[in-house]
Amino acid sequence: MEPLERVGAATVDVLAVLLDGDRPRWGLEIIKLTGRPSGSVYPLLDRLERAGWVTSSWDDDVDRRGPRRRMYVLTSEGAREAVKVLARKKSTAKRALPKPGPEAAR
Repeated sequence: MEPLERVGAATVDVLAVLLDGDRPRWGLEIIKLTGRPSGSVYPLLDRLERAGWVTSSWDDDVDRRGPRRRMYVLTSEGAREAVKVLARKKSTAKRALPKPGPEAAR
């Protein structure tokens, strides 16, 4: 396993999508839900998998038409770390909000 050296906004977005739901997500679904380009999402999913936060497998739905999908799901460790990452992001966002001044009361 490789440690995650940095967690940027795209990583946070992908982790949020993977945490939101109780089923595996496929790459294109993650791309659509995050609004991030495939050139960011797929390398990020690979990094998360090497770090042990995500596992992937090929979809085995033989009745579905089209190319096979690679399905991604958070590991137990990945889910714990994702919750921490999202909590830190939320905490940072709250601190970054400007405090209302006297002109806000008008």
